Amino acid sequence: MSASQIKLSVDNPGVFHSPSVNSEFAVQASELLQENHDKNHIRDESGFHNHMVHHFLTLFALGAPPSVLQKQRDNHVERPIGPLDEAVVNKMYDYEGYQEYLGNDKHYHDFLVFFEREIDKKGYEAVINEYCLKGDERANDMLVRMFMGFLHPIIHLGFGVEFKQPAIIAEALAQAAIHDSWLSSFLLGAEIAAQKTGRGKNMVELLDEIRADTKLSTAARWEDDNKIRDGIMVRAPEEMIKYASQWKVAPHEVMNINAEMTNAVLYFTGGAQHPPKLIKYDFYYMHCVNCSIFFDAVLKQAWISNENKARRLEWKGRIDLCMYTSRRSPEPLIDEIVHYKPKIPGSWDKVFERVQNHHDDGHASKLVRALAHGEALCKPYENDPKFRIKEGMWLQLGHMAIDSVESPGKAWVRSAGFPEAWQNFEDRPRAQL
Repeated sequence: MSASQIKLSVDNPGVFHSPSVNSEFAVQASELLQENHDKNHIRDESGFHNHMVHHFLTLFALGAPPSVLQKQRDNHVERPIGPLDEAVVNKMYDYEGYQEYLGNDKHYHDFLVFFEREIDKKGYEAVINEYCLKGDERANDMLVRMFMGFLHPIIHLGFGVEFKQPAIIAEALAQAAIHDSWLSSFLLGAEIAAQKTGRGKNMVELLDEIRADTKLSTAARWEDDNKIRDGIMVRAPEEMIKYASQWKVAPHEVMNINAEMTNAVLYFTGGAQHPPKLIKYDFYYMHCVNCSIFFDAVLKQAWISNENKARRLEWKGRIDLCMYTSRRSPEPLIDEIVHYKPKIPGSWDKVFERVQNHHDDGHASKLVRALAHGEALCKPYENDPKFRIKEGMWLQLGHMAIDSVESPGKAWVRSAGFPEAWQNFEDRPRAQL
């Protein structure tokens, strides 16, 4: 399949999917995503990410009927892709020319065509290995950019790999290329520091240590525009690197460590509540959850070395720890999950049906699918004390997700560890206390 063509198939329904995936939805979604690929920028005029790919692929995997597609189509704001500059594309084959356009939003179309042509020539597997995983200066820089923008580029890449869509992989590479790279000092710094530390620690252990370190856990301030860049990386960068470098992954243990990462992310995300306020998921933590499913997809790819799988997983865990810290490191309230009373009790299928019809840009549906996937991924480890989310808590988290986005006020709380973030949310009904 060409790197400029999108064609979904029920033969590739994703690592987690409903048995009711259907070919009619696949055809209609492919047409809409093809139009998006050909005509739209990866960001809108305000700089927010285009989530159309994420939303429609998630709906496809969750078995949404064709009628849902058009209803959700209008939730997405579009921006024209802009003209193509062939001279710029040709310069990108030279490393200095390639570097010249990195981080420049105006050159998304140029990068898209460049990566389409590279994929058509070499195959997407070789292109990802060369441009993101090779370990040289260019690949390290690109891998950093993949983790920028609250993980959007690497989530996009994950969708492309999971559903075997070269055109979506080209979009993801172009999207990463126009992001900045200020996280490089943290991600590469933690990697260097990890070589000097001894035994690694599990993520739950590190969450506890970060929360107890008052210099680090309070480094981000409410008034910071970007609480990682302007907070942690200014006031406690060495402390953040110290803890992040202790999250280590050996190539032979990627499968069980991936499950541990997924479980820990759900633990601090689902538990980041502020009673008696309404249950809400933190917007930033939610992206850590939504990204988790794609690491399972990547670990299943034979064309990625075990060493690169381990490295990517280390970076994901370190970003998770940094994200947790940046929202004031709230203590995960596990009882909020265990004792939650669903608004409409029911099975996962009922949750899937509700989220398919929920009016948003796909964040909620991605969250629900990642939660359901996490349950299956973590089931073999339920007796391990590091795995705090287990058994019926997964479905509880699913009900919390759909109930919270349907409840009054904004769908998400932003920066859940700050009391200020909760001021405009209502208290729970007395029956839920």
